[in-house]
Amino acid sequence: MIRIDAGMPRARFCALIGVPERSWRRWQARARVGERPKGPWPVPVRDAIASAAREHALAHPAWGHRKIWALVRHDGLESSPSTVMRSLRDQALLLPAEYQRQRRRLGKARRADLAKTPAGANEVWQLDFTDFETSRGGTWRVAGCRDCWSRCEHPFHLSPTANQHDAIDALELARHLEERRRTHSELRPHEALAWSCPAEVH
Repeated sequence: MIRIDAGMPRARFCALIGVPERSWRRWQARARVGERPKGPWPVPVRDAIASAAREHALAHPAWGHRKIWALVRHDGLESSPSTVMRSLRDQALLLPAEYQRQRRRLGKARRADLAKTPAGANEVWQLDFTDFETSRGGTWRVAGCRDCWSRCEHPFHLSPTANQHDAIDALELARHLEERRRTHSELRPHEALAWSCPAEVH
């Protein structure tokens, strides 16, 4: 109707709306004979997990669809991560995909906080705690320390608490490993690339 009222040729109208002319002719022929258009298709799996996915997404608004999928699977509902993602998108609960942009923004903020940009290894270390919830309601705190220049991850310190003592233990663990690595590199430089962490450090 819009095309006829505008007096627009079919080829130009299809180019304007981004539809191939062959598809337009096929749809037009089906509409003339009264054939029912295709879709929407039934989505039984998506409908089965919709309420559980919504409940977990509202309880954890900062989590992405993969963590929500893990919680849904823990509830005993079989689905795939993409199915959970589509269910959250239908309910307007899907987080925006700006992970890389957020990483660059946070990295820029961290560099701005430094009085001097590190020019070598072991000049600036970064320490952070991460919480991991267990299936029985407990929480483990993992303290991770890494070098800001080389981005080398030191061994993690695992503890049920996250206080100043855990931070000191994590730094001491990283310092001890760095001393062992440096000593090994100075005494046996030909094996530095194949060096593995000693068992007593863990």
